[in-house]
Order: sequence, then C-alpha cells, then structure tokens
Amino acid sequence: MKNIRRMLRMHRIFVFQELKRMMEYKGDFIVGIIGFLLGQFFNLLFLWIIFTQIPTLAGWSLEEIIFIYGFSLIPKGIDHLLFDNLWAIGHFIVRKGDFDKYLIRPINPLFHVMVEKLQIDALGELIMGIALICVTIPSFAIEWSVIKILLILLVIPFATLIYTAIKIGTSAIAFWTKRSGNITYMFYMVNDFAKYPVTIYNNFVKTLITYIIPFAFTAFYPANYILTGENSLFNIGLTVLIALVLLVISVLIWNKGIKVYESAGS
Repeated sequence: MKNIRRMLRMHRIFVFQELKRMMEYKGDFIVGIIGFLLGQFFNLLFLWIIFTQIPTLAGWSLEEIIFIYGFSLIPKGIDHLLFDNLWAIGHFIVRKGDFDKYLIRPINPLFHVMVEKLQIDALGELIMGIALICVTIPSFAIEWSVIKILLILLVIPFATLIYTAIKIGTSAIAFWTKRSGNITYMFYMVNDFAKYPVTIYNNFVKTLITYIIPFAFTAFYPANYILTGENSLFNIGLTVLIALVLLVISVLIWNKGIKVYESAGS
C-alpha cells in the first residue's frame, strides 16, 4: 500500500510538471486538438456518405456504428493521454542510449516511462468520443441498471489496458533490436478495424482483432453490451481477462528485455 501511494504521488508530480511545460506551448496543444477533430470529422463524413446509399451495413444502422466508433475513442484517448511516452522507447530512447537515465533513478523504469509525458492533445479523442456517444445514445432503447453502469465503468480502464499492454510489449522489443517503433505502429494500425462492428468483416479479420490482436475488446464488444445488455460474461468478462493476460505477458517481455539491455547511442 505504501508503494502504491508513493507511485500515485510521483504520478501527480510528473503530471503537474508536464502541464507546466505544455503551458509554454499553447499553440501546439490547440493545433493538435483541432487537427484530430478534423480527422475524425472526415471519417464520420465518409460513414454518412456510405449510409446515404445503403440503409444498414450488415444489419447495423448509422447510429449504432457511430456509437461504437465513439466508444472506441474513449479507451484509446485515455491511453494516449496517460501512457503515450511508450512510443518513444521503440522509436529513439533505446537507440540513442537515453534509457540509461531510467535505470539510475529510484523509481520503477516502466512506471517512470509511462508517466513521464502527458499528451494533452488526446483530449480531442475523449471529447469526440463522449460527444458521439451523447448524440447517438438517445436513439436506442437501452435498459439501464446499477449493475450495467458498474460494468461499463469497470470495462473502460481494462479496455484502455489492452492498448497500454500492447504498447509495453512491442516497445520492449527495442531492448533486443534497438528500434521497434514500426512494430508498435503495425500492431496499432489494426485498431482501426475495431472502430466498427466485427460482424461486417470476414472470418480472418474477425479472428485477428478478437483473439490475436484483440482490439475488438476495446470497442465493439463492450459497446455491444451497452446497446444490447446481452452476454456480459463474454463482452465484459473476456475484456477484463484479456487485458490482464496481455499485461502480464507484456511486463514479462519488458523485464526480460531490461536484463539484456545494453546502452547504445553515440
């Protein structure tokens, strides 16, 4: 318990320091959010154009797809906001030898890397996700209950953890190869499929995003539970289980990588 309190206190210190830094560059923050919102606007415009030609897509209405799309932005946005510094491990921190600084400080290296940066432009994802959910949710006759609300609140951090765990595991490959940013990017690109119902895809894609790179559990399956209230054991329970399994595997890879890490750079 004492260690947890210490880590939370350290996290708060890092957040405050990062906010001070970003206040010096307000323009970058504003441009980042505007750029993201414009990108999402064109994605939604593309969906709208499709649905002007067809009434449903594999049985899914425009409102349902937008709801799933909006939900997908919540865990992705939280991960982007809090833990985006993991990208730097695979891109340049290990290659340049800068990882040494994490090993000589009295704090867990993984925790230090994760909380060192705060990506405020991720607020664009969160704002857009919440807005899309709020706009579309009146279209559905959802049966609410205390248990359902609690399950929804439970699943969001575990859906976020899936993103984070995948970044930990793929970025740790850099301890062997010096660079692994492209590997992380390759895995991350699969999450675009998870923004839409998995039932619209063929069996290969459906299996890929459900059981191999399980981004479908960051969006479709939890969102499907919210819409239908059905199969909570699969939609919510499996999301939690997969997140925990991925976290354990990714931390094992990370710890193994640190043991073989050799300082690099010039």
